[in-house]
Amino acid sequence: MSAGAANGLRSAPKVRAALTRYRVMAWLTGIGLVVLVLVGMPQKYFGAFGGGERVVEVVGVAHGWLYVVLLVTTFDLGNRVRWSWGRMLLTALAGTIPFLSFYAEHKNTRAVRARLGAQAVGSGTA
Repeated sequence: MSAGAANGLRSAPKVRAALTRYRVMAWLTGIGLVVLVLVGMPQKYFGAFGGGERVVEVVGVAHGWLYVVLLVTTFDLGNRVRWSWGRMLLTALAGTIPFLSFYAEHKNTRAVRARLGAQAVGSGTA
């Protein structure tokens, strides 16, 4: 049995690529949501600087599509590292709460890298 199979990981290069895709989407989704909630919504509902409707329209649609891609990349990474359905669900939901996607990305990245490191040590490669 290989070290990767022993710790529940698939091919390390594919896991690293999936992790990179997930990280990019977590950040893009998170930034879009923060801009939507902290810039667009106050402009729209409090009329602070005008143009809020347009910001909400554009950023809201962009965030929605980015979130769909985040769901795909979360499932891809979770499947490759064999996350539980609960972890995948919580990670996916993190894209709906401002700033939480950044925290989830940080925690998930550390966990995946730790498992990749354990795989490299277990296989005798660095």
